[in-house]
Amino acid sequence: MITESDANMEYLDSHRPQIHFSPQEKWMNDPNGMVFYDGEYHLFYQYYPDSTVWGPMHWGHAVSEDMVHWEHLPIALYPDSLGWIFSGSAVYDEKNTSGLGEDGNGPLIAIFTYHNSEMEKAGRQDFQYQGIAYSNDRGRTWKKYAGNPVVPNTESIRDFRDPKVSWDAEREQWLMVFAAQNRMMFWSSPNLIDWTFESEFGQEFGSHGGVWECPDFFPASVEGEGITKWILIASINPGGPNGGSATQYFVGDWDGKTFTLDEDFRKEVTNEQAVWLDYGRDNYAGVTWSNIPETDGRRLFIGWMSNWQYARDVPTEAWRSAMTVARKLELHRLSSGYRIFSTPVKELKQLRTSENMLNGDVVSATMPLKAFIAPASAPITDRSKGTYELELEFTLLDKEKAGSFGVILHNSSGESYRVGYDPSEDEFFSDRTKSGDTSFSDKFADKITIAPRNADAETIRMQLVFDQASAELFADGGATVITDIFFPDQVFNQISLFSETENTVKLSAGKAYALKRIWDAGINK
Repeated sequence: MITESDANMEYLDSHRPQIHFSPQEKWMNDPNGMVFYDGEYHLFYQYYPDSTVWGPMHWGHAVSEDMVHWEHLPIALYPDSLGWIFSGSAVYDEKNTSGLGEDGNGPLIAIFTYHNSEMEKAGRQDFQYQGIAYSNDRGRTWKKYAGNPVVPNTESIRDFRDPKVSWDAEREQWLMVFAAQNRMMFWSSPNLIDWTFESEFGQEFGSHGGVWECPDFFPASVEGEGITKWILIASINPGGPNGGSATQYFVGDWDGKTFTLDEDFRKEVTNEQAVWLDYGRDNYAGVTWSNIPETDGRRLFIGWMSNWQYARDVPTEAWRSAMTVARKLELHRLSSGYRIFSTPVKELKQLRTSENMLNGDVVSATMPLKAFIAPASAPITDRSKGTYELELEFTLLDKEKAGSFGVILHNSSGESYRVGYDPSEDEFFSDRTKSGDTSFSDKFADKITIAPRNADAETIRMQLVFDQASAELFADGGATVITDIFFPDQVFNQISLFSETENTVKLSAGKAYALKRIWDAGINK
């Protein structure tokens, strides 16, 4: 019988995610170094092994064969005389352009920011610069490059960090983009060691409510059109649409030296306007995996499921923070312009243990659904029943009179979380104001999260993924996304549909799935 004292080693401690990656213990933030190699998805992450609050950064490490089940590996990169190990990326140097491979094989190369805290304390501005490390044993051990830094901070730019490197196949060059305070810088290299500055972007576009961080840059085919555009992702803290941290993006073209905004998209990101990847408060610093095989072809993404407004204060004890579920990104052209759609990866479906068809009924004030979660009095081993997924389609019967509708989670303590759609505002929303413990931050539940609807179809679709302490809404096939966390005193053991106005909305189709926890075979698989 598992007891409370050893629960955290079994991933059963209070609020512990059961279908999301989280560290075994201590502090975690940004995903780093995401690369697919030899059948494994590598996930590195910002990690402080000595505390549950942010401190001298390391790279934690985990691998997965499916982006769902994870194996924890030893810390990959430790701080050294050049500084702490801040965020960055990883690539497979297949052609061994770096010359750091062995036995005719190319290495894995990690590219990261050194943060020199001593230089920062001395009042210098050049305390961040880019370094590399390499691995010739499938990422199990890493060696720092003797010639680091490979990109020194010669212009003394504060916040000179978070390199994302990729192979620019058309120009046959390595491409690096990283954040430089309020903009992004582009660099190129033939070998991952010698880098040339090419251009910069962003000082006059997008939102600048905070420092720019954690970029990503990649080509994407426009769905159904056969043309390719380039996407630049830029996280920002603070300045998000609902407060604190968030991630914006830009759509344009790349000529090997300069990123040029699409003319129509430019209109949406001027005068401090932005287009957001996720309108929730808890998807930040996300980037995509490199080296995904062409036979797969997906652009695969994961983000840090927290917000700098309160990340250090959330009510967990042994560990802090989790990642979002892995997502597929696609670029669509809508009447409103180019939009990235985000949807859970298909691999997540393997967690479904049952399928429950929901009747197509008119939604009354509150319509209970089958409860998938054990009551609070159940043994701790049953807490994994707090994981489930809904696929819902709603039709408005009276658009003029219809009030907000959606899904409500609640428990016997009177706590609740609501997520849904408001026809009068044409907005989706996430309401955690009554979801449990909010005392740790006056900003955590100060308002309801809202997000514009990007689709115009008559049917409103919602795919919802719920875990012990999180909700992810993928609306209209991923056109609008909201990710929010919460901390109920007891697990939510009731699920209902709700409508604020009688006889105005119908559930035209619906499915509900119970999801099995990803750690059932132990925390190392």
